[in-house]
Amino acid sequence: MGKGAVVGTAVVVCAAAAAAVGAGVVVSRRRRLRREAEDERKRKTAAVIEEVEQRFATPTALLRDIADAMVEEMERGLRAEPHAPLKMLISYVDNLPTGDEHGLFYALDLGGTNFRVIRVQLGGREKRVVKQQYEEVSIPPHLMVGTSTELFDFIAAELEKFVRTEGEDFHLPDGKQRELGFTFSFPVHQTSISSGTLIKWTKGFSINGTVGDDVVSELSRAMERQGLDMKVAALVNDTVGTLAGGRYVDNDVVAAVILGTGTNAAYVEHATAIPKWSGQLPRSGNMVINMEWGNFRSDKLPCSEYDKALDFESLNPGEQIYEKMISGMYLGEIVRRILLKLAHDASLFGDVVPPKLEQLFTLRTPDVSAMHHDTSHDLKHLGAKLKDILGIPDTSLEARYITLHVCDLVAERGARLAAAGIYGILKKLGKDKLPSDFSQQRTVVAMDGGLYEHYKKFGACLEATLIDLLGEEAASSVVVKLANDGSGIGAALLAASHSQYAEAA
Repeated sequence: MGKGAVVGTAVVVCAAAAAAVGAGVVVSRRRRLRREAEDERKRKTAAVIEEVEQRFATPTALLRDIADAMVEEMERGLRAEPHAPLKMLISYVDNLPTGDEHGLFYALDLGGTNFRVIRVQLGGREKRVVKQQYEEVSIPPHLMVGTSTELFDFIAAELEKFVRTEGEDFHLPDGKQRELGFTFSFPVHQTSISSGTLIKWTKGFSINGTVGDDVVSELSRAMERQGLDMKVAALVNDTVGTLAGGRYVDNDVVAAVILGTGTNAAYVEHATAIPKWSGQLPRSGNMVINMEWGNFRSDKLPCSEYDKALDFESLNPGEQIYEKMISGMYLGEIVRRILLKLAHDASLFGDVVPPKLEQLFTLRTPDVSAMHHDTSHDLKHLGAKLKDILGIPDTSLEARYITLHVCDLVAERGARLAAAGIYGILKKLGKDKLPSDFSQQRTVVAMDGGLYEHYKKFGACLEATLIDLLGEEAASSVVVKLANDGSGIGAALLAASHSQYAEAA
């Protein structure tokens, strides 16, 4: 080989080596940039999570302040102060079921796109509910936007059909009229135990007329048109019905709380503690108050940027602030908004923000519950939910654990705020401490609603928080228990306890 060839070969080798070094530098630089980008992404993720943790924090001292604010607003509502967020509606229920009720009673539960008709045969203290039957009926969509007469005629016709199927197990004494408890879960100004004027339709209903009319009169006229001889003995809100159903089973029930799609609370108040009560004091000395507590608001509530944006974009901005922080309608949406922030600011789910994550109310609270309860080591069920609901096919284990943490933060805050509300009711009633005579008197809160019943971590956190607020001694006499479907049978029980024949019984 000639000297020129050797030199040429050396040049080529050197060039190749230089190229390799250059490529290595490029690769190394790319790795460094990727690492730096990944570090920056993690820093941004941590910053968002840290801010959420701070804004959603509910230390016990804050919960006590919120409970005190709840008591203050309850008292304002009972005085009928203008602009009080809690209306503290008088239910006119002064006789809760005792267990002594006898006879056949009906209930109609109207609160959405379906309604239920129920009948119960009550057998007094020994036999209690001898037999119970119900049917659920879907309301045709055109009736939800039609006329009042059409809607109530349809309901009365279905009720009349149900009455015709009364079997031998149900007995109406001769000469007595059938009586009905009417659960009407729309805003109503109640004027007596069996009358109330509609304030507005909600839940997709838009009926001509009716607003300002007595809904019991509307139903009664429709029943007459169907030839159905039945008297509405009680008009009740679903939460008041839950309280009645709970009291029938357990005489120590003093309050009822619904935690489902929406939320509300009702409790038994001393009639003398209701300044706005103007009539003769009830003989029982008590009156059930429908708090409509979803509208509670206070500067003590830990309101984050996510809550403020959700409220601003809602159908009722400035209203139902407490409900928007604790109820099943909204918990999933709050989680979605936090995940969207993480996707935008920290590329949690990759460089492109998943389009479905941008859609309002895509993530429902039952989905959040399913993700939150995933105990698999790799959170595969949570990953499957993110894929099925939000269209995110491949999520890293880190992204799944961050999503789980967000679910935990939102559910924990909601449960602890709900517990603070219950603690406020107990404080108002003086049931937040052990009885001064050290008696073993129990205080029972009846709970209903899918959020409390099915979202187990939410329910467990609520109960643990209430014990923390009460202290172990006082908590030993307080019981929180599920009163499943209390509102349906509760209306029939209130028809019995407010029956036109009750005095003669």
